[in-house]
Amino acid sequence: MKLIALNGGPRKTWNTATLLHKALEGAASQGAETELIHLYDLNYKGCGSCFACKTKGGKSQGKCAMQDDLTPVLQRIEQADAIIVGSPIYIGGVTGEAKSFIERLLFQYLTYSNDPVTLCPKKIPTGFIYTMGIPEEMVPQMGYDRYFAGNEWIVNRVLGPCETLCCYDTLQKLARRRDVFPLDCQKAFDMGAKFAQAAAS
Repeated sequence: MKLIALNGGPRKTWNTATLLHKALEGAASQGAETELIHLYDLNYKGCGSCFACKTKGGKSQGKCAMQDDLTPVLQRIEQADAIIVGSPIYIGGVTGEAKSFIERLLFQYLTYSNDPVTLCPKKIPTGFIYTMGIPEEMVPQMGYDRYFAGNEWIVNRVLGPCETLCCYDTLQKLARRRDVFPLDCQKAFDMGAKFAQAAAS
């Protein structure tokens, strides 16, 4: 079994990356093979709307036809048993790199009918880990709850079961980082372990 984590944040050692590492540790504790990909290391763009992935009987039906650094990543994801996408929230949504990745991942499989809804060859359980500087009580005010729910809805439709972990108030005072962030790390560990257990069963 394999779990791939994708870091949509620019930093490799801070909050988002730390939580993804913990999720992979949880998966590894259940015997999973793991991989962490830093999206900022890759050279790629978002969906080009070429619609090659939608051409019935075409050589790229159900596959993104763009060729760049994301191409082998999308191929590896198709072989994975689960993925976890992590991103800080910038200006109301995930980073540009994370958004471009999500476009490319989902649009290749999405159909415009109900039969089938998706061309993804199997269910790929997916987790989102979001980090943000606002406190939890501001999430509805900012509309982030609807944004997170929308991401879950489309992933459920295209890839498979989806769940979300949010880490709030990451402009932490020392006491919060000491007392609260370890709890978030444990939740990430548990998410990874849960996905690995589900894949093994």
